Amino acid sequence: MIKTACYIHIPFCDHKCIYCDFYSIITSDNINPFLKSIEKEINYFSSKHSKNRELISIYFGGGTPSLMETDYIKQIICLVKKNFTVNEAAEITIETNPGTVSLDKLKRFKESGINRISIGIQSFDDEELKFLTRIHNYKTAIETVNNAYNAGFGNISIDLIFNLPNQTKKKWKENLVKAIDLPIKHISAYSLILERGTILNKMVLDGKVELQDADYDANLYETTIEFLDQKGFYQYEVSNFTKPDYECVHNNAYWRYGEYFGLGTSAHSFINKKRWWNFSSLKKYISEIELCGQAIAGSEIITAEKELDEYVMLALRSSGLNLNEFSERFGVAWLEKKNSYFNLLEKKKLLEITNGSIKLTGTGYAVCDEILKEIL
Repeated sequence: MIKTACYIHIPFCDHKCIYCDFYSIITSDNINPFLKSIEKEINYFSSKHSKNRELISIYFGGGTPSLMETDYIKQIICLVKKNFTVNEAAEITIETNPGTVSLDKLKRFKESGINRISIGIQSFDDEELKFLTRIHNYKTAIETVNNAYNAGFGNISIDLIFNLPNQTKKKWKENLVKAIDLPIKHISAYSLILERGTILNKMVLDGKVELQDADYDANLYETTIEFLDQKGFYQYEVSNFTKPDYECVHNNAYWRYGEYFGLGTSAHSFINKKRWWNFSSLKKYISEIELCGQAIAGSEIITAEKELDEYVMLALRSSGLNLNEFSERFGVAWLEKKNSYFNLLEKKKLLEITNGSIKLTGTGYAVCDEILKEIL
């Protein structure tokens, strides 16, 4: 059985934050037609790719999927389970934002089959939240995490953003302290990044906002790694930290070059060495599904060279390059060619070569992009 992940993009949102570049729409129009389209898309791909395949994760992202009624999400889960073989212990995650779910609704999500929740907190500082144009405050953020725990979720993840304009090291560390005091198992910590087309990008171009430099960003990042490691959250990917046994199954499917379906607007799939992506526009997505049963906007066949590059990139960004697995898949020529460079990086304490693997150190993670540019 091919272990496969399934991502479902729910585009509906109640507010567009200044830094967000994910496809989302601030309207409730077409919620029901979208559900019918998801059903048809599930039927289409299950008829082609369900044989000898087992889903190990289902992930609802967005947008803000928790804005949907619990029966809406439950119906999609049932459709997936009806059409695919789903592992009994499959991780089923829903993203939510503080201020969009009550304790009662969280309990109903739990009853519907959701067993992991990812909460987009971003900051515990009210001034930072105001800058990010989040709809919640510090108090609501704390309340949402505690409500999730009280609803029965034992696997709770939160998102945080560092290197905000004028953010001091002290203020960032206060965010981390507040985070680890909560009943969470997983933290995703991202540096604030400018994305084209976002409101934040325009604010920077217009001179209304000034971002802090790369050296300061790296300093905050290394502070994050060191602090969370001391508190029992080990790093298993560039931006992700976890308590033992709570690595995100869905994200690991991406980072370990596993196969995955992407359903819904703008979602990407990777099956049988082919990658394809859906139309972003909700109306276009719905019309294409109605006509064809799928809404593929484009696709590519992964060449042998591209496969090696992607495999190495994802491995070094996460749990490391397993040398035996790599050799079985690609042979040893590439490793022999890069051996001297890896040894140089090891001397600089940017990576460790141990137990048949090559893994970046915390310092190496901080310059991961530069390392990858050199070797790929």
